[in-house]
Amino acid sequence: MVAEKEEKASQGAVKATLFLVPTPIGNLKDITLRALDVLREVDLIACEDTRHTRKLLSAYGIHTPLVSYEKFSEKKKASRIMEELAGGRSVALVSDAGTPLISDPGSVLIRTARDMGVRIEALPGPSAVTAAVSASGMSGAFRFMGFFPRQKSAAVREVMRMELSSDHTVFYESPHRIIATLTLLDEHLGDRPVFLAREISKMHEEHLFGTAGDVLRELSDRRNVGEITVVVQGAEQESTVDEDMLRKRARQLMDRAYSKKDILRVLVDETGLRRNRIYEILQDIG
Repeated sequence: MVAEKEEKASQGAVKATLFLVPTPIGNLKDITLRALDVLREVDLIACEDTRHTRKLLSAYGIHTPLVSYEKFSEKKKASRIMEELAGGRSVALVSDAGTPLISDPGSVLIRTARDMGVRIEALPGPSAVTAAVSASGMSGAFRFMGFFPRQKSAAVREVMRMELSSDHTVFYESPHRIIATLTLLDEHLGDRPVFLAREISKMHEEHLFGTAGDVLRELSDRRNVGEITVVVQGAEQESTVDEDMLRKRARQLMDRAYSKKDILRVLVDETGLRRNRIYEILQDIG
């Protein structure tokens, strides 16, 4: 038995790996078989909330040691975890729900591990982003922006980007802020299709589809809406681009002392239009 432990430790020293393991966003059965194997076999699991993760592990009879790794102490906790990896042990990083680093902590640990040459494996699995995009029926390119900005000026800037971009936009929103956000979308996007998924994979999962105003009316009297993911359909293609809106955005950038070269770069990034097409539209801008 001692010899077996020594052999395992020797193998671990060579194969120490940081695993990024997605966990269910609602239904515990959404965990993958590979994820369960990894969670059983690693030496340590780093998680946001040990109480939350322990419920998942208990459901599958897993007893791997846990260490908390939340965003307010990332640097401090990353040092401890790196000591484990440097000692030849393998670690699994999980968030409370979904895929690590998708609006969850982990970036400090991954950058440090990569700099030190530690092997990193990212497992595919549950994600509210892909589930919502799939259920929306909006195929094609999309941009995920994490949580919608709280600051009003940043929020308006993001909505103006949605007005111009042909890519769909996906974001998370707090149940306490969703009414204000839908109101802003309604003011700026009018009849643009919006899809809202709440409580994905949970008992009370619900999909709402329509304009922002339609969805707003559906939610206006709700007290509890739960966790929310929103998909906003992209603008129509280049042939019907809103040229006035493009000029308005260009003037905003000019007021912020952007050079013409930088304005073109920003608008190409925001709209997906060809540089020459944007240049043609902006000929009458000073």
